Amino acid sequence: MLKAVILIGGPQKGTRFRPLSFEVPKPLFPVAGVPMLQHHIEACAKVPNMKEILLIGFYQPNEELSRFLLNAQQEFKISIRYLQEYAALGTGGGIYHFRDQIVSGSPEAFFVLNADVCSAFPLAEMLSFQKEHGEPNSFVILGTTSNRKQSMNYGCIVENEETNEVLHYVEKPSTFVSDIINCGIYLFNPDIFQHIGTVFQKNQQDMLLEEPTNGWHRAEAIRLEQDIFTALAGQGKLYVYKTLSFWSQIKSAGSAIYASRLYLNQYHTTHPERLASNKEGGPRISGNVYIHPTANIDPTAMLGPNVSIGTGVTIGAGVRVRESIILHGATLQDHCCVLNSIVGWDSTIGKWARVEGTPSDPNPNDPYAKIDRKGPCCDQSPQSTTPCIG
Repeated sequence: MLKAVILIGGPQKGTRFRPLSFEVPKPLFPVAGVPMLQHHIEACAKVPNMKEILLIGFYQPNEELSRFLLNAQQEFKISIRYLQEYAALGTGGGIYHFRDQIVSGSPEAFFVLNADVCSAFPLAEMLSFQKEHGEPNSFVILGTTSNRKQSMNYGCIVENEETNEVLHYVEKPSTFVSDIINCGIYLFNPDIFQHIGTVFQKNQQDMLLEEPTNGWHRAEAIRLEQDIFTALAGQGKLYVYKTLSFWSQIKSAGSAIYASRLYLNQYHTTHPERLASNKEGGPRISGNVYIHPTANIDPTAMLGPNVSIGTGVTIGAGVRVRESIILHGATLQDHCCVLNSIVGWDSTIGKWARVEGTPSDPNPNDPYAKIDRKGPCCDQSPQSTTPCIG
């Protein structure tokens, strides 16, 4: 029996996603036509013997989140629960705080996924890898390759090339360590809580030696990457499975457009029904485009490639949209042009207006590269761009 944990963070995080995150919790922002979290949940629900998906974060439960979870449970026929942290506890502290909920029912293993990643989610492959390459009680990190400069913005992994054991792990090093980077998707078994518990006890002891502060919860604020993986590396317990499929982070609005492109391309094999096609009396479609059935689009409009049209959107005559996300209720009046942009909820783009963000494409010889070499999947890159938000 398996479980999955999705770490969704909270309102204090995701500041680089503003102003979009003011309107909706970042994990529910639509990417390629569906909430960001739905891609994770769908991937987890496909894994055989997956019995429950737990969301951990410190968002206040609200109607929008509750409605999403209810709809997801009904669609994917799996138990989905939200566990609210009392404070930001970090990637390790959150799962340690709710360890009893995670190990309830005695799962053999469980996945941990960060909500702000875009991926093909090769979860079944990670399970097979664990059985073939690691010991039964080993832990697996999903990794991918990057270039030397980009890699320093991520957790870097040095592996034994024959066994794939993680020999050394450094989070965001100041100098080049390895071109294998951490994708923020993990496969654990319940033994991981022993290692997290050791860090928790050490934090408690360290706090006793310090002057009392208001940060009484700090002992439970534990980071998987810096506090756990660094210590486990080289002990024969931690392995890396390197994926050749696409992967990117979703840290900013610009990276959401890039993630939308990756997911829309994946729809050819996973959800072809979500991709629009050229039909008589409909708009002209170029490349991968998602259009919600409630959208009203003039047949003289041209959409694509990489365009996502939300609920209740109105698009007038002669409108051109490319590399953009149009959120629900927006109106694009006649002959306007929207490029490399996100048009906000219930916004209006006037007639003949031009809204254009800075394009940031991957290597032209690799149109669906795993990592955007020019930056929107990593905000700390010097070439990182910010899209225009209507």
